[in-house]
Amino acid sequence: MSSFNTPRDDDLFLGSNQGLHSYGDLNQFQDFFLQFLFDFDHNFEKPVGFLSESSDSLIFGIAACWRLGIPFVCFSDKASSSELQQQVEMIDPGLIFVDDERNNMIDHPNKIDIYQLNLERALNIETKLSYQAKNFDASTEPQEIFGYFFTSGTSGKPKIVPLKRRQMIVAAHSSAENFRPRMNHFWLLCLPLNHIGGISIILRSLLYGSGIFRMKSFKPDRVIKFLSENKLFHAASLVPTMLKKLIEQKGFYTHNQFKAILLGGGPIDPELVKACNRRGIPLVPSYGMTETCAQIAANPILKPSGTYSPMRSVGKVFHGNEIEIRDDSNNVLGLNTSGTIWLRGPQVFDGYLNEDEHDSEEIDYAGWFNTGDYGYVNNRGQLFIKSRRSDLIITGGENVSPFEVESTLTSLDEISEAAVIGLNDEKWGEKVAAVVVPDIELSISSQEIQDKLKSRISSFKIPKTIVQSDSLPRTQTGKLQRSKLKRLFTS
Repeated sequence: MSSFNTPRDDDLFLGSNQGLHSYGDLNQFQDFFLQFLFDFDHNFEKPVGFLSESSDSLIFGIAACWRLGIPFVCFSDKASSSELQQQVEMIDPGLIFVDDERNNMIDHPNKIDIYQLNLERALNIETKLSYQAKNFDASTEPQEIFGYFFTSGTSGKPKIVPLKRRQMIVAAHSSAENFRPRMNHFWLLCLPLNHIGGISIILRSLLYGSGIFRMKSFKPDRVIKFLSENKLFHAASLVPTMLKKLIEQKGFYTHNQFKAILLGGGPIDPELVKACNRRGIPLVPSYGMTETCAQIAANPILKPSGTYSPMRSVGKVFHGNEIEIRDDSNNVLGLNTSGTIWLRGPQVFDGYLNEDEHDSEEIDYAGWFNTGDYGYVNNRGQLFIKSRRSDLIITGGENVSPFEVESTLTSLDEISEAAVIGLNDEKWGEKVAAVVVPDIELSISSQEIQDKLKSRISSFKIPKTIVQSDSLPRTQTGKLQRSKLKRLFTS
């Protein structure tokens, strides 16, 4: 089964501050888009590229590509010119739809103004499909690639993740076992549209036959109003930094027909989960990455009347996928023992672009993918994330998870955000160091922070150096940029 519902023409597809659009509008746009590609003589062996800020036209373009079986790639509208040019050359799209602001940032022979896909224009033109377009063979087999995504957060040349339709279809079915929005209701989309987190909202909504509400950027006041008052909103996908801003507003609650907030994109503070539990906000803490087509593990929906334990778990790996925890010698470890997380299954990608899957360092001969993450599984099959392997701090022979220390720091009333890294140290090999963002209404010294931590965590985990800052460096999706933290420390 590749889809759940066949929406009617008058069912809601997309809402934004620009208005409402139906699935009938999408059907009409799809014909317009396909004929446009034929008129342009697009090479269908190459993906369609998009380089644009968030817009309704961009979402319609992505949706049309999925339904027609045309692979696509969305470039970041926040990237520099040199980054964009490198990525364009790596992918070599057949054509790229570009907005005015970014037109001069890339050099490509087939650049097209994305205004050509303007919805008002597209929906007011009667499209007569040519013979070629009418007989277009949509490549919608499960093993076909639907999109290309760049990995983030690594240094050097980025890797390209080709994602296949089977991954998205399996992910949609797995997610639906927990929840899915009803038809003619909205899934709030305020995540970037060059990452799988944002794209998966569009594609899963297409499979469910439900609607999307697009926000150009995350605005806490508007989100609170939507989720607490508007019964059309059934779901929202957020990263922890977004949810934290909502929870800080004492009046934030969700309405009684709201189904769930999907939480991913970074380490999840158990205090956030507790806060949602206290307010009766249905929450789905999850774990995933680009290579697994977004979430591959998730907790059941947190219900107001239910119990939720343990708070630090990201849930069980979805049915059909497998997990192993291994040591540095690739030996499989037992329950409740931390090691590197390896995954295998229909949601896991087959290898990076231009890399043979059997020559890849990340995928072994049996098809297991090394996530690079560090964690363990308990006897109930629940997964716990300890850290990125590269983020693990080894101080005096002891392993320290930065996430654990960060969670402890933010449990202090005086601290709103925290980031922990290891700094080279002659005595300890590495010393634990922290950057904290203090609460604007409270003050606290580094010594007071260290004193308060003594009763909460082991002494070797207490940061030996603490710097206070107005903010933490983060990526577009809210992920902490640990590589930029060291510059905040002086030698």
